[in-house]
Amino acid sequence: MSPDVRPDLLSLTPDMLHQTLEEHFASRGQPGYRAGQVQKWIYEGLAHSIDEMTDLPASERAALVEVFRIDEPVADTVQRSEDGTVKHLWRLSDGELVESVLIPTERRLTLCISSQVGCAMGCTFCATGWGGFDRHLSAGEIAGQYRASRRWAEQHDYGAISNIVYMGMGEPLANRKAIHPSLTILNQGYGVGARRITVSTVGVVPGIVELANRPEQFKLALSLHAPSGELRRDLIPLEKRYPLPEVLAALERFDDGGGKRITFEYTMIDGVNDAPELIGPLGDLALRVRAFVNLIPFNPIPYQSWGPSKPNRIRDFEQGLAKRGVSVAVRETRGQDIDAACGQLRGHTLVQIDEKRART
Repeated sequence: MSPDVRPDLLSLTPDMLHQTLEEHFASRGQPGYRAGQVQKWIYEGLAHSIDEMTDLPASERAALVEVFRIDEPVADTVQRSEDGTVKHLWRLSDGELVESVLIPTERRLTLCISSQVGCAMGCTFCATGWGGFDRHLSAGEIAGQYRASRRWAEQHDYGAISNIVYMGMGEPLANRKAIHPSLTILNQGYGVGARRITVSTVGVVPGIVELANRPEQFKLALSLHAPSGELRRDLIPLEKRYPLPEVLAALERFDDGGGKRITFEYTMIDGVNDAPELIGPLGDLALRVRAFVNLIPFNPIPYQSWGPSKPNRIRDFEQGLAKRGVSVAVRETRGQDIDAACGQLRGHTLVQIDEKRART
């Protein structure tokens, strides 16, 4: 089957979408307001298809379908935890699978979205890395997770999505060609405030610098997980390419932009990165770039024997960092009764598919 070469309307930034639609309708002798009608269906109506745009004449809908497409992912599997966490496994138009997670709390509803099919970073604590890398997502496939999740949340009384984090499958800043337009689409098109969008990275220095140069106040989360380069190399292979001093210099540039919050994600793994002598160095790094520290109990994954740090050790880290003046919190573990860790649901599904094929 040959790929669909029609432009995906969901992948166009608002300005480009308007310009493209205006040119299309002008070529057909249609009034300029037709472009605004389509944009309203995309951003406010969350239309699945062009056929839903019923305030356009049938002939214009047919003409749009000939030239454009709306490529939104379709739910393959939905898992709902007892604590309200919801994981979607989305099937893309080429059959590939990616994950997103809805995380409700009393004050917000956070959506965690994917940026790649799989991941090439190979981090030893992450289920996604064990499955390897297949391809980048397009800007529309990234934004499509938001659209489909927002629709699901509204239909199931979860309320409005308040925050978006690029912390699902993949390394966002390794897919900058799609990440930057997707940020613009979510911010300007769907009206999600820049301060409510966080981009996570394991330390892709050029990407951090590019994000620092943007005028919007998007937030940045660094998957730190160790305060020394030697230990970090054991957890994050990219440390060899972009050493921690280079990453910190890029973070300082990001911090100099003003109003752009930095978070350190620190997954606490029993006997691996939770020694008390690491508290001081971790605090020093956080204070250097005014970073907030999230202490995250390790969520066990397939093919890895590690377990989460003991509660008293996590408490020692929290109290030790706080005494040094670091803003810190322990992230509540969510969705343990479902495949909540990044890549788990996709990994289990692919194993099931392989087993089924082997039986036939």
